Amino acid sequence: MPLSLHQASAPIFIRALKGLNTVLAKAAAHAEAKSFDPAALLQARLYPDMFPLIRQVQICTDFAKGAIARLAGEEPPAWADDEETFAGLIARVEKTAAYVGTFAPDRIDGSEDREITLVRRGQSSIVMGQSYLLDQAMPNFYFHLTTAYAILRHNGVEVGKKDYLGTS
Repeated sequence: MPLSLHQASAPIFIRALKGLNTVLAKAAAHAEAKSFDPAALLQARLYPDMFPLIRQVQICTDFAKGAIARLAGEEPPAWADDEETFAGLIARVEKTAAYVGTFAPDRIDGSEDREITLVRRGQSSIVMGQSYLLDQAMPNFYFHLTTAYAILRHNGVEVGKKDYLGTS
C-alpha cells in the first residue's frame, strides 16, 4: 500500500511536536534549576540575524497547522504570536498537536494534486499538495524545530536525540 499524505504529515507533525514540548519543558526546568530568568533562553538566538527561540516555535507550529489545513482544502487558523513564557509556548504546541489530530485521513488523502495557493511577501504562487508538503512545509517545519532544539542545546539545556525525536 502506498504511503498516504495523511500518514506522511499528521502523525509526523504530532510526534515532533510532542518532542518539542519535552524539550521546552526541560528548558523551563533548566532555567529554574539554575536560577536565571527564562527570558534568556526564550530570546536566545543561534546568530544575530536569526529569530529567537519564541519565534522559532511559533513558525514551527504555523507550518504544522498550515500544512494540514491547506492539504484539507481549508484556510489555516490564525493564532496570535503573543507567547512570552515557556508555559505559553508549551500550550501553543499542545494546541497545534490537538488541531493536527482532528484531521482524519479522508480529509488529507487524495490531496496530492490539490492546488494550494500560497502568498508570501505579497506574491501568490500555486503548488500541488504533495510538492507543498514534501518540498516546502516539511523542510520548513523541521528547520524551525531543529533550530529551536539547537538554541536550547547550545545554551546548556540537557536534551538529546530522544527528546528531539519524540515518541509515537
